[in-house]
Amino acid sequence: MSSSTSSASTVPPFDLVVFGGTGDLAARKLFPALFRRCRRTPLPASARIIGVSRRALSREAYQAVVREAICAHVKDAAADPASLAEFLDRVSYCAVDATGEGGWSALAVLLGEAPEHLRTFYFAVSPDLFAPLSRHLRQFDLVRPDSHVVLEKPLGKDGESARAVNAAVGEVFNESQIFRIDHYLGKETVQNLMALRFANRMFEPLWNSTHIDHIQITVAEDLGVGERGGYYDTAGALRDMVQNHILQLLCLVAMEPPDAFEADAVRDEKLKVLKALKRIDECNVEHLTVRGQYRSGASAGQPVPGYLDELGAGESNTETFVAIKAELANWRWAGVPFYLRTGKRLAGRTSEIVIHFRPISHSIFDASAGRISQNRLVIRLQPNEGMTLEIMIKNPGPGQMHLQRIPLDMSFAEAYGGANSPDAYERLLMDAIRGNQTLFMRHDEVATAWRWIDPILTAWEATTQRAHAYAAGTWGPSGAIALIERDGRTWHEDAE
Repeated sequence: MSSSTSSASTVPPFDLVVFGGTGDLAARKLFPALFRRCRRTPLPASARIIGVSRRALSREAYQAVVREAICAHVKDAAADPASLAEFLDRVSYCAVDATGEGGWSALAVLLGEAPEHLRTFYFAVSPDLFAPLSRHLRQFDLVRPDSHVVLEKPLGKDGESARAVNAAVGEVFNESQIFRIDHYLGKETVQNLMALRFANRMFEPLWNSTHIDHIQITVAEDLGVGERGGYYDTAGALRDMVQNHILQLLCLVAMEPPDAFEADAVRDEKLKVLKALKRIDECNVEHLTVRGQYRSGASAGQPVPGYLDELGAGESNTETFVAIKAELANWRWAGVPFYLRTGKRLAGRTSEIVIHFRPISHSIFDASAGRISQNRLVIRLQPNEGMTLEIMIKNPGPGQMHLQRIPLDMSFAEAYGGANSPDAYERLLMDAIRGNQTLFMRHDEVATAWRWIDPILTAWEATTQRAHAYAAGTWGPSGAIALIERDGRTWHEDAE
């Protein structure tokens, strides 16, 4: 089913097969999202959700696992037993050995009970299992021309491993069947970034280096690595967040208008942005990047351990924070720096894009009117999704002209009467089932992103650049402040 024929509202009868069905991602994100979708808009009566993992569980025991996960992550689920029971009635389970032969025949029988259903396979497992899962799906004749497969990040640890993963999956599924998911692209505010840019005439003439001074993209978390320490220490913030989430946000901010809101048209323009990123390597890595690692400190007024304490290791140079000054070599953005920043155990949980416009060319007001600040457009992805345009006005009152900057604020929750917007995974799961690839990454996007990230990783190793310590509950190491302030600019939260 192609994106050109899929409906924006209807979902065909389907079987969603979740490999990793007893894992953390399924419990925290997938099943809660599916339950919310089921309550918001009923799924087709015959649609089924099939959990798959190595564990031997009865259907009833697995439904109890799913029930517990939903009640833990959907705050009012337990108070709606009818909806919960209706959802759980769709849930089945099959124990399968991802790397061996066990259980695959049983899965084939289960899927064969509904041969008319569209099949979507969700790989919520480690990427080293993507290849054997794909081979077994082909071996047992479970993949049909209308089947889809959803690949969770990380897609490899570098460009070479990502190519190997894509090649292995590509032997079984063609590119139109593969959905590489980045949940940030499913967020309501990210969707509104497209609407802001391409459905409003007023912004397009200003969206270039003539009028924009610089752009900041921040994805900050106030939590530590927790139980993900083992994985995280092999990845780090650059692989875990910048290579996918932050670069995708950069693409949506910087891309040229596509000729249509269709999958390949949008992804063609994002690819051009990734190709235009100026290379960062051993020659400039120490000037353009900062690595950090949190130590013990305080979060929300409570003491919290440092990264090494959570990891249970005496030493590690894995970065839990990274700041980068990136630039694009193209006509629209020549000379406009993009300051990218992400980290764990920071002073707050926030994801935002801040567009800083250039100062006015000439002020007609004398010094007594006060300082004229630059206009800013703040796009908040989380929490409190919305947008704020900061403009200069006269401070009300008699007497002399006094200027001040005020926000024109739009909160999505307030604008839509407090209505709950769909969860990112809710939206993306339905798009994958329908076959709409607009919000998913194409293989050449992934490869090109790694071609920019790999030289940074190599340069860090070659220059033995250390991850600078920062206290938990702060905004990262002092080097990140120096990175932007030597250009005469300031991070958004410091400029309030």
